[in-house]
Amino acid sequence: MTPTLPFGKAELEAILPHRDPFLMIDEVIELEPGKRAVARKTVRADEWFLAGHFPGRPIMPGVLMVEGLAQTGAVIVLTLEENRGKMVLFGGIDDVRFKRIVEPGDTLEYVCELELMRGPVGKGKVKATVHGQLAVRGTLVFMVEQ
Repeated sequence: MTPTLPFGKAELEAILPHRDPFLMIDEVIELEPGKRAVARKTVRADEWFLAGHFPGRPIMPGVLMVEGLAQTGAVIVLTLEENRGKMVLFGGIDDVRFKRIVEPGDTLEYVCELELMRGPVGKGKVKATVHGQLAVRGTLVFMVEQ
């Protein structure tokens, strides 16, 4: 069963194994299980990772933006009946490019489109934007743990 859109933390925790402070999505606003998802993350000034990245100039680490994109992709895969309760793991991170600094107060919009799924392995095109400006893009390869 797919939750009613939009959905937030409680529904995400029913789908994903991630928990605070490593849940990098606030809400899912669009979802086509097995195909596509759009999620959001608002970067708050009190985020745990900003204290050290960087003192006096807080910037969201690129690897955490990639993690948010991966979690968005995991929602696409884990809402399929055959994958419920499983884990999705990174298989590769390809052609990732960072295009914009993301700061406290910014809301990232994560978009993931599944391109290929063969058995437990898949590939998705991802991007994140802030106010329509590209922040990061790339291709993620993943594996559904059997």
